[in-house]
Amino acid sequence: MNTKLHAICDSQGRPLNFFVTAGQVSDYIGAKALLNSLPDVDWLLGDRGYDADWFREALQDKGIKACIPGRRQRKKPIRYDKRRYKRRNRIEIMFGRLKDWRRVATRYDRCPKAFLSAIAIAAIVIYWL
Repeated sequence: MNTKLHAICDSQGRPLNFFVTAGQVSDYIGAKALLNSLPDVDWLLGDRGYDADWFREALQDKGIKACIPGRRQRKKPIRYDKRRYKRRNRIEIMFGRLKDWRRVATRYDRCPKAFLSAIAIAAIVIYWL
């Protein structure tokens, strides 16, 4: 059983919100689920999986600038701030720190709610206590 964890983080890489999907599901599902819970920010950094015109338009409607590289199969390349995009490593570091918890890394829980609860407890202990 594979899962994919989608997260919203602040500028220091601390997690604010999570959403779990099946591993084979597109990143668009996670983007759509987390779109309403985005805080008031100037920029959103995301990887190529979140590159969709509807997502960019939704961010623009909220007044958020997208720093998401375009997918390789796009006919017209998308411009993005490469220097700002390098800060996305904070998000990858956050995922790595969460996986230091064995229960999260090996996914002992079969129930998605229990797994998401374990992720939330790990995030609270690591970042907020």
